[in-house]
Amino acid sequence: MDKFSDPRKNHLLAALPDSEWQRWRPLLEPIEMPLGQVLYESGTTLSYVYFPITSIVSLLYLLENGASAEIAVVGNEGIVGISLFMGGESTPSRAVVQSAGHGFRLRSRVMKEEFNRAGPVLHLLLRYTQALITQMTQTAVCNRHHTLDQQLCRWLLLSLDRLQGYDLIMTQELIANMLGVRREGVTEAAGHLQQAGLISYSRGHITVLNRAGLEKRTCECYAVVKKECDRLLPAKLAT
Repeated sequence: MDKFSDPRKNHLLAALPDSEWQRWRPLLEPIEMPLGQVLYESGTTLSYVYFPITSIVSLLYLLENGASAEIAVVGNEGIVGISLFMGGESTPSRAVVQSAGHGFRLRSRVMKEEFNRAGPVLHLLLRYTQALITQMTQTAVCNRHHTLDQQLCRWLLLSLDRLQGYDLIMTQELIANMLGVRREGVTEAAGHLQQAGLISYSRGHITVLNRAGLEKRTCECYAVVKKECDRLLPAKLAT
């Protein structure tokens, strides 16, 4: 089967009722999402919204001095570009592919028309937005109050939830940019997790060896985000 043949591997698209799905299906464009690709920059008007399938997108905030920090991740559970239908048209964040794969995109005009129809699409997207806001809020709390080891565990678990398998291709520099810390800090934290037998890390390739161990080691932030996502986005059709 062609890897682009099933948009409904994205959970939001899978939750669309049949009438909405039949309307959307011919309008969805398959796209490759290579590592490091910028889907939109801070302050730009969005031309598309994106539905990842096998990729993960990081939403980053960039400071004037060039430093950055991740505020949320989006994978096959969601959509990239909520500012489009929330009325803002643009956002101060930047969207970058953190794990390569593929997905689908939908033109901004179509997305706004669908949202303004109200009904199931509006309710589904608002629930997803609430889940995303929870992730953003918890990320801010986590970065302020928890250790880098715990932050790295949370980040790995959120990434795993959006991937098939237990492997991530990710350089220390990219992780450092995501977490808003020095690369040496990531090296030390990853070393702790490797010594504990939780991960294997080599040349930008992370393999999670013990997911249960990561869940025990992380802070409560991961569980809060996952519980809210599961509550708001159940595996059933939107109504």
